[in-house]
Amino acid sequence: MNTVFVIGVGLIGGSFALDIKKHNPEATIYGIDKNDAYLDEALSLGVIDKKAKIEDLEKADVVIVTVPVDATLDVLPKVLDEISDKAIVFDAGSTKVDICLKVKHHPKRRNFLAAHPIAGTEHSGPNAAIHGLYKNKTNIICEVEETAFKLQEKALKLFSDLGMRIRYMNPKAHDKHIAYVSHLSHISSFMLGKTVIDKEKNERDIFDMAGSGFESTVRLAKSSPAMWTPIFKQNKTNVIETLNEYINNLKHFKQLMENEDFEAVYNEMQKTNHIKDILNGIQ
Repeated sequence: MNTVFVIGVGLIGGSFALDIKKHNPEATIYGIDKNDAYLDEALSLGVIDKKAKIEDLEKADVVIVTVPVDATLDVLPKVLDEISDKAIVFDAGSTKVDICLKVKHHPKRRNFLAAHPIAGTEHSGPNAAIHGLYKNKTNIICEVEETAFKLQEKALKLFSDLGMRIRYMNPKAHDKHIAYVSHLSHISSFMLGKTVIDKEKNERDIFDMAGSGFESTVRLAKSSPAMWTPIFKQNKTNVIETLNEYINNLKHFKQLMENEDFEAVYNEMQKTNHIKDILNGIQ
């Protein structure tokens, strides 16, 4: 694995680049990005070794596609057109159904591994890339049977080197589950931030009165709309289903408050405390 191309040199792609270089110092990391300023920044930060173009992919051993999911639909077939038979290509998209369908009949489908590392921060761009982002994180792999076995092994060794846990899932199940545990949390964070901004017109009041609870809950509202809007679009059906259930729970909680049934309010919160046992159990 001496020649690695990262398409999209922001947080996700840049963090892959940093850790691959750490574990494989002899590797050359090439960056491809439509934003030339990002490429220059990634180069100056040492995230990548060289700038490249898609036509250079014929020499790639590994290609990592970490662009927004709408761009992935356009970029991924072009990547597969350019690579050699020995190359493994994987993505990091937060949706999987549309991406897998897009390359279902591509002649080099066997060279592609559909992946979704459950890792990230609210920051974006090459300067957001960090070492160790993927350590002890889950990487969901879809349709593994569609990828050539030797190329699977190459990707799985890379993921293992980076300290990732692997879970296998079909694309439809992935998109449904991720709508609950990731997409909904981002929407609720964005809308909490919107609610506060709309009602609290004095920004200094928000700054002075926002405790750690608000800060941690609204953290995801700092995330990139350019990345998240396409995710919501591609996973629209599942996201709307999760929103309906979330809204029903909010309405129910509001009704308990209006009825002054604070025993029920307590019980609702106590039952939900079980989430800490679930999360502690998977550390």
